[in-house]
This record gives sequence, structure tokens and C-alpha cells, in this order.
Amino acid sequence: MTGREDGLTITAVGKDFGPVQVLKDVSLSVPRGEFHTLLGPSGSGKTTLLKIVAGFTPAARGSVTLAGRVITDMPPEHRNIGVVFQHYALFPHMTVAENIGFGLKMRGVAKAERASRVEEVLRLVRMADFGQRKPAALSGGQQQRVALARALVIKPQLLLLDEPLSALDRKVRQEVREELKRIQAETGVTTVMVTHDQEEALFLADRVLVLEGGALRQQGAPTDIYSHPADEFVAGFLGAINLLAVTAQGQSLRLGNQTFAPPAELAEALAKANPGAALQLAVRPEQILVQPGAALPGQLGGRLIATEFGGPVVTLRVEVEGQAVSVLSLSPDVLAAGPWEIGMPVCLVIRGGRLLP
Repeated sequence: MTGREDGLTITAVGKDFGPVQVLKDVSLSVPRGEFHTLLGPSGSGKTTLLKIVAGFTPAARGSVTLAGRVITDMPPEHRNIGVVFQHYALFPHMTVAENIGFGLKMRGVAKAERASRVEEVLRLVRMADFGQRKPAALSGGQQQRVALARALVIKPQLLLLDEPLSALDRKVRQEVREELKRIQAETGVTTVMVTHDQEEALFLADRVLVLEGGALRQQGAPTDIYSHPADEFVAGFLGAINLLAVTAQGQSLRLGNQTFAPPAELAEALAKANPGAALQLAVRPEQILVQPGAALPGQLGGRLIATEFGGPVVTLRVEVEGQAVSVLSLSPDVLAAGPWEIGMPVCLVIRGGRLLP
């Protein structure tokens, strides 16, 4: 049996802390071998859900199934799940090899097999020469790899990661993130990671699951979630977004005193809107092209209020009918296409987006 039946299934799982409903009957499935990220702000319920799957927190209702077995009420040690927390909790008096092999020792695995499996997983995380070191002699990124190796050495059916990279600085975090993706691909272990970092979620996941207020707001492939957010919360949480208050006017949109033609991909959604309906145009900064000069009829015009140089990325900020709009260019060459003078008129070309009620 393969696929969803052989992975993780969460069915109507709920959890209350006193009068507060922390999880609102969440249902989702993670097919075997896939990498899913639970993304959401603090207090959204993502870590509580992870702890319920791991067995550290009991569910108030619902069920959890792993590889065809219902594990809802099963003790954590019988679930065959590897867990890596934000704080790695390595034993300081043990060597790296001893830390990694501790779980195998508790399971009664023979010494020779323990040594072989520890050596194998050390190679996997590219730390074959670090087995006899103590955790204090390791960098933060190396300690994270040891924690990951400790979770993988038991050959889990499921790997749970709770903000595993948040304690690392940006450069190391990016390096370890790439290693994590490689390791998950090589092992094929079904993985669920909790994070509040949107970039991390998009980079790592086969599917992103967005939680807010204990409810699952949207799930899908990273490209779908990013390009087609289900609502205002998802649009605003997953990356920079411009939310423009517009009204429907036939096949055009009206923003303040201006009427402009939206991109072709919005034609179907616009056709379903009632004339005069108040909508929000959700458009990513990189989906807008800014050109110097006043707008022609049917185009959207504004006034340049700021330019922000960020190395490989340049952000232009434009005021349109009293609304601030951010435009992102992935090349600093845009500054050479000016001159860009604060207060000058500019024309905006909307090249994508989504209409939200």
C-alpha cells in the first residue's frame, strides 16, 4: 500500500485549553514521502497540532492515523515518529555518536547495529568526522544536524520538525535549509514541519498548509498558495502583497477616480462579479510594472513616493488614489531606466493578481 493510506491522516482533530478552542477540527493528509509545512502566526495552533501527532498532547476529539494505524491514543514511544524541536536538547556529557545512538539504545538495539546505523546517519548529514566530539564543540548548524540525525537513526515512519532552524543566523539557516531538503529527498521520509517563516515554507514544502486561529485556511502547492491565495489573510501572510480596494465595472476595474483594464487572467472572476461590487485586488509587488510618465486612458496612474535599494532587489513605492502600492524589481537596472524623481507621475501595469471579496 502506498500513497495517502501509507502516510499521515489527521481527521477532525480538535483541542481546547479551557474555554479557548486552539484547534478547530482540523483535517489534512500527508502522502508517504512528501514534505509538508504547517505555516501560521504565533498562536495559530500549528505546534499544538504537531504535539498531538507526536503524542505529547492528547486530542480532545478527532483521530490521527499513520501508515494505516490509528495512533490517536498510542504512547509517543510506540508511534515510530522522529521529532526535532527548536531547541535541540542534546546531552552535553555525551559525544555526538552517543547522542544519536541514545534512542536506539533505549529500544534495545544491539551495540554493533547501533554503531553501524549511527555511522550511516552521520554520513547522511555530512558529519562523519564529528562522532567523537561533544555538543559544546559544535556550531549551531552542526548541532541542528545532530538533532536531525538522532531523529532519523530510528528509521521513523514520520519526521516532525518544530521550528528547527529558527535559532540559526540567516546565512547558516539558508545552508541548513538546503541540507534539510536534500536529506528529506534522499531518505524519502514523510515530513511535517512547523514554521512561521514564509520563505522557508515555500522553499522546502511539497505542500503548504496555512493555519490561523486554529483553523486550516488553505492548503496546496507553494506556487498555488502564493499565486492564488484563498482570502485576505493568506494573501497578506504569505509574502508581500498589495491589497487594492476596487469596484467591478464590466470587464474593467475602478480604483478611486480611475478605470483600468485588469490582466486577462482575472477576466473570468470579474465576469462573475456584480456590477459595482466592492472587491480587493490582491497583487504581488513583482506582478506590477512601473513606467515613468503619466498614464494613458484605461491605464492606472500614480505618483512615485519612494525608491528603496536592497542590493539585487529594488522596491518602488507608488501612491495611487490615496493607496500605497509596492512594486518589486528583481534587478537594480530598473534604477537606470529613470530618472526616478520623488513626486513624479508614473504608470502601473498590473500583470497578475487575484480578486478577493
